[in-house]
Amino acid sequence: MEATVILPVLKKKLAFLSGGKDRRSGLILTIPLCTEQTSMEELSATLDYLLGIPSEKCKARGFTVIVDGRKSQWNVVKTVVLMLQNVIPAEVSLVCVVKPDEFWDKKVTHFCFWKEKDRLGFEVILVSANKLTRYIEPCQLTDEFGGSLMYDHMDWLNKRLVFEKFTKESTSLLDELSVINENEKACHPDKDRPQTDCNILPSFDPETVLQTGHELLSELQQRRFNGSEGGSAWSPMDDELLAQPQVMKLLDSLREEYTKYQEVCRQRSKRSQLEEIQTKVMQVVNWLEGPGTEQLRTQWGIGDSIRASQALQQKHEEIESQHSEWFAVYVELNQQIAALLSAGDEEDLLELKGLQQQLSDVCYRQASQLEFRQNVLQSAHDFHSTAQDLSQQLDGLLGMLCADVTPADGTAIQQTLKHLEEKLKSVEDALQGLREKGQILLEQMSNQTSWSYGKDLAIENKENVDHIHSVMEDMQLRKQRLETEDAADGLWPFRVRMPMRLCKLLKSVRGLSLQAVEWLGELLDALLKTHIRLGDDSQETKVLLEKHKKFLDVAQSTYDYGRQLLQATVVLCQSLRCTTRSSGDTLPRLNRVWKQFTVTSEERVHRLEMAGSFHGAAERILKDSPGQADPMVDLETFEELELLGKTLLDRLTVPVIFPDGSEQYFGSPGDMASSAESIRDRIKLVEEKKQQQQRQDEEEEEEEEEQLQEEALQSSSPES
Repeated sequence: MEATVILPVLKKKLAFLSGGKDRRSGLILTIPLCTEQTSMEELSATLDYLLGIPSEKCKARGFTVIVDGRKSQWNVVKTVVLMLQNVIPAEVSLVCVVKPDEFWDKKVTHFCFWKEKDRLGFEVILVSANKLTRYIEPCQLTDEFGGSLMYDHMDWLNKRLVFEKFTKESTSLLDELSVINENEKACHPDKDRPQTDCNILPSFDPETVLQTGHELLSELQQRRFNGSEGGSAWSPMDDELLAQPQVMKLLDSLREEYTKYQEVCRQRSKRSQLEEIQTKVMQVVNWLEGPGTEQLRTQWGIGDSIRASQALQQKHEEIESQHSEWFAVYVELNQQIAALLSAGDEEDLLELKGLQQQLSDVCYRQASQLEFRQNVLQSAHDFHSTAQDLSQQLDGLLGMLCADVTPADGTAIQQTLKHLEEKLKSVEDALQGLREKGQILLEQMSNQTSWSYGKDLAIENKENVDHIHSVMEDMQLRKQRLETEDAADGLWPFRVRMPMRLCKLLKSVRGLSLQAVEWLGELLDALLKTHIRLGDDSQETKVLLEKHKKFLDVAQSTYDYGRQLLQATVVLCQSLRCTTRSSGDTLPRLNRVWKQFTVTSEERVHRLEMAGSFHGAAERILKDSPGQADPMVDLETFEELELLGKTLLDRLTVPVIFPDGSEQYFGSPGDMASSAESIRDRIKLVEEKKQQQQRQDEEEEEEEEEQLQEEALQSSSPES
């Protein structure tokens, strides 16, 4: 009998096995009677269930039955005791009827059970609750009888339900797993047998049943060895001692069969996965070799314009999108195959590797064809784009060459010329780029290999090749027609070509005139910074003066050259019908620099001439030795020479004043000091010469006076 059948009755706790034992180690069966009327049928069913729990060995030791009649009537107690004779006569050793404090009527009881001991088959005693310990130890009694044994009926009932559920499910699961494993052995050698006969599933989840069993075993072991909360040792029930080995045995058997079943499931999963992979691989291969290949076979054009090539690219993107879905399946399948290869059986390795190789070959071949087609279409798009840009540039250049050239001024002429040159250069670069892109496209098409399924594409590409050559030749002819000069239909007529040539010439002349201004400025800068020396003597000063005249001739030639160039620009601008000033600011710049150079040159000449006069006069005075004076040189000459030298020194410190009021010094202060040093040395020598001359004159005057005095004495002496 299962507890679930009489669960409502068991919950009423009409009888229970608390786990306590009498002094003979017999189990104690407690029947707690209550004030309400007890159903003998329910009590009998409860006793039948409880007596079916202990083992036969335990039953042989007999039961001690405690009938708690403290809350019941005597006739009910008597009925229960008599019922025990019919239910468990052989197993009952002693029946202890716990009497209430107010004893039943002696007339009623009067030791009737003692008289019928032989007929009942067991001894019945009446005892009060506090004297029950004479027959049973207090540690084997529950708290309602003053004992210390802990018992929770609902906890016991729940554990019984779990135990019975586990026993039932595990037993059924063991039978099913055994059948499944045996069927798998029979199915595995026979591959032609339908797999539906082998794919039987158990009614219960093995993991859940095992978990329930482990939890139950853990609970039983804990109740077996742990003490209660009150500190008293738990007296194990014989049913639990019986249940624990039974649970362990079931768990061991279940684990063994479940391990076999897991291997069966693994083999099933592997076979199923292998079959699924085979099916998917063939789906991918069949599509790529069939519809996928047919799509690429029909797409070979490159278009005749950008719009046509873009339409082909869009169509190719749609084809790639369809292929991408199958390539995604390929990636997934490749990963699954790799996982199976790493953990597969040797018997499956060859088949898996063959599937993987077949799938990879087809996918890589198709991917390379897609990539090649994409590269060809991209090159075709670049080629048509460059051809279109070049055509537009040629049209723009044609319009520019055919327009009347009436530049407003020199700047406009330069801009027009520059724009034309840029246009021509851009056309040449674009044509070169078109040739390069066309060559790349031709090479790609010439390197095209036949499809793996036997179709030569050389004839298919002939139309495309002819189109590429035609476009390049057409662009080359259009450019040549623009450059044709002698042909009757040349697009460079005289009214266009001649102004352009004049524009080039005007640009060149203006550049040269600007160069002349720069040269003249460099000559002025050199005159101010490097033409500083005045010479240490009259001869060197004379040489410097001659060099300066030559330098002045060079500057004059540069100025005249610039003037001529500017006059040429005037003529050219008149030819080109320029309405504004032809020379721009070049002529004012040239005149300004020339005036500055003229003023500076004149100042340089004046300084050299003064230096020459000074050195010449000084050399005439100092031609004799310093100790010998020239009798022809008087003091006035010395003073004039000194004044000339000081004037020259003062002039060296004065800047050159240009016509616009700006000033500029010759060289740096240090350079001027170096140039003035030689003049100061000459002035110093002249002063020394002057002093010697003065001393000599004084000595001569003294000699003349002495001579006059002597003559006077001599003349006076005869008279005396």
